[in-house]
Amino acid sequence: MAYIDLPEFEEMDPEIQERARPILEKTGTLGEIFKLLAVRKDIYFATDEMVQNYLIKETELPYRIKEAIALLVSQENGCKMCVDVHKNIARMLGLSEEMVRQILEGVEAMEVPEREKALLRFCLRAARKDNYKMTKADIDALKESGWSDSQVVEAVAITGYFNYINTLSNVFGLGQEA
Repeated sequence: MAYIDLPEFEEMDPEIQERARPILEKTGTLGEIFKLLAVRKDIYFATDEMVQNYLIKETELPYRIKEAIALLVSQENGCKMCVDVHKNIARMLGLSEEMVRQILEGVEAMEVPEREKALLRFCLRAARKDNYKMTKADIDALKESGWSDSQVVEAVAITGYFNYINTLSNVFGLGQEA
């Protein structure tokens, strides 16, 4: 239960309702994170823009890597709600139960090519408070393993998005029992 009062669908701004209606119709409910974002229309739309561009659209990174970043960063940040949501999304996108389990056990448990592990380790490091210690050499190592500048930027943007959304979820007690 959230630490603040969250609006129900009927109480949301009509423009937010229009954007949220497909989610409500598809899933039958709006998660607490959507309700929290709906407290402020500008924040809702800015966040939705990130979701659309980073997570929903086909981009240079495959969905399985995006969801691995989502799960790993959310788990690292202690965001149970986001981990639970993204376990389900990963399954809907075709990740096997075994792959989801491996991701949640950590990068080294994953049966993926070393270059993917390198990118995921980099993202976990980028998610930490001491990410200012990362260097050009860290990025060059990723590029040497075949990742383009654009793919690295996308991976870090997704990492940053999950730090942001995990912070909102954790600070406002989303997904917590009453």
